[in-house]
Amino acid sequence: MNTLHLSMNTLHRSTLLAVAGTALALSLTACQSDSGSTTSSRPTTAATVASSPAAGATTAAKGTVTSDAAGPAASARSAGTKGSTGATGSTGGRGTASTPACTARDVRVTAATQDGPPYTHIVLTARNTSGHSCRLAGFPHLQFLESHKQDVPAVAKSKPATPVVLTAGAPAYALVKLSDGGVDEDNEPVSAFSLQLEGDSTVIAVTAPGSDGMAVDPAKALTGYWTPELRNGADDF
Repeated sequence: MNTLHLSMNTLHRSTLLAVAGTALALSLTACQSDSGSTTSSRPTTAATVASSPAAGATTAAKGTVTSDAAGPAASARSAGTKGSTGATGSTGGRGTASTPACTARDVRVTAATQDGPPYTHIVLTARNTSGHSCRLAGFPHLQFLESHKQDVPAVAKSKPATPVVLTAGAPAYALVKLSDGGVDEDNEPVSAFSLQLEGDSTVIAVTAPGSDGMAVDPAKALTGYWTPELRNGADDF
């Protein structure tokens, strides 16, 4: 009986020692793991992507950006009819000194016929594709023909009270007169033309609307200022 009691005590002590040894080994392993690795609390930052031309616009040559034309149906959706109010809410607030000027890399410019036929006017749409707000001041500086290097004159009454501020994705419009629509006019066919934004020397090549291009009389051509909408009276020329 005494022998059995001694054996039970010995087994009990052996079990306790084994459990203690296991706990010590696990503790040492955890300490080694903590000391051999670090956990960063800094959030992962995505790599900065360089700005590129908007969808539908590609670099044709150094200092030149090309832009696609919009069809006749697009003008009805985006700008309304000549002399009527178009889309509203395109601006994101008043311009400030910290709001950068829009450049050719910030906008995509398209052209669509207005009214017609005869097609005497087109509407230019400049949509902000930059992802940030920018100021679109002044009017589009247009040249339709290589033989006429001077810019198309701007109509002063179409100038808005303040520069247009475009939020990301917002459009601005400019009405452009091509001719008087007379059969005896000195019209010339134009399939593409150049445009520059105020304060930016980059030339934007815009495709003329329509499969056959458009007829332009350089002596009659006029352009309006960039506005967030087409307005009665001010844009009627």
